Amino acid sequence: MKKILVLLFIFTTGVSYSQIKLSPQAEIRIVTVGPYQGELYSAFGHSGIRVYDPVLSIDHFYNWGVFDFDQPYFYLNFARGFLRYRLAVIDYPRVANFYVRQNRYVHEQVLNLDSAQLQQLHDFLQWNAQPENMYYYYDYFYDNCATRVRDAVEKLFADSVYFDNSYITTDYSIRDLTDLYLTWQPWGDLGIDICLGLPMDIKATPYMYMFLPDYIESAFDNAYITRNGKKDPLVRETIVTYEARQQESRASLPGPVTAFGLLLLAGALITWLGYKKGDSFFWFDAVLFSAVGLIGWLLLLLWTATDHNAASKNMNLLWAVPLHFPMGLALLSKKWNLLKVRYFTFVVALQCMVILLWFLWPQDLHEALIPVSLLLLLRSFYIRYYLIHKSEFSTEHSLLRKTG
Repeated sequence: MKKILVLLFIFTTGVSYSQIKLSPQAEIRIVTVGPYQGELYSAFGHSGIRVYDPVLSIDHFYNWGVFDFDQPYFYLNFARGFLRYRLAVIDYPRVANFYVRQNRYVHEQVLNLDSAQLQQLHDFLQWNAQPENMYYYYDYFYDNCATRVRDAVEKLFADSVYFDNSYITTDYSIRDLTDLYLTWQPWGDLGIDICLGLPMDIKATPYMYMFLPDYIESAFDNAYITRNGKKDPLVRETIVTYEARQQESRASLPGPVTAFGLLLLAGALITWLGYKKGDSFFWFDAVLFSAVGLIGWLLLLLWTATDHNAASKNMNLLWAVPLHFPMGLALLSKKWNLLKVRYFTFVVALQCMVILLWFLWPQDLHEALIPVSLLLLLRSFYIRYYLIHKSEFSTEHSLLRKTG
């Protein structure tokens, strides 16, 4: 798709817009903005391209990270994975001031391009910003505001620009790379780890690292351009427009490990009280299993009914079993006791397997979910025990004992 856009640009340049001839003093800079922990989407930083020409009073920021809430069926399309983003051209000083107020570092890499190459890149940016060309379907890891910066340069100058990725010595997965930026947002990290499946756990190639703005900056620092048989750095100089002040985490909520650990303790206490008093406390299980089951249905829909490719093959369905809802609600009924015994016997076996193999699954399951899986195991065992040995439903009592 990106190659097609560049080819369309080549064949339509000068047709649908008026080109601006840059002056000899013009510069084009890769802008990298640091992470901002105020929002989940901004925790990974941001990338864009600045075109600066003091002679023509041009100071534009080309930003591929814009989306419109008022586009038709926005929320439906967002849920289905049709994330329609666009390129916006914004006054750079205003943008830079906004990022500085958020205490986000701003680095600018001045590209080492000759006047003809600068003009070619600027023409492409102008063409891409036209209403008929500005929109694209966003992908978290393969087509975003950072990769579009790389692609604009790489595709235009494919014969002369080379990204030397030998500086990358780690073997992170995409999930590992994502986790690096979410240490201050443990609940956001948990949500991503739950919703996204096995595609997140493939080993990222150095090229794939560039879905993150920090790695776009590093990649350009290690890129070269060949002119007249001579290989020169692609970045002439780096300007630190603003360096962020050191901040401490202001997390006010307990983290997922603490919260789910307390939930496990509460479930263990309820189980102990139920055993001592001969009470089922099935209201607790109705809430627990219904909530987990609804998460499972969400994960299943993300996998099968949307274009969120990273949400496919999600092994969190091993604990978030969709059938927990409605089986959790069925515990509030006096019917289907034999079915419930068989179902929760299956859950006991499944959760034993999940827990024993937790760190061996090909998908990296979040450790904060271990208490949840343990709680599902504990309550499933108690549900089975209660229905077989403490059931008040005499019509099924003898049959239930035979299944035990």
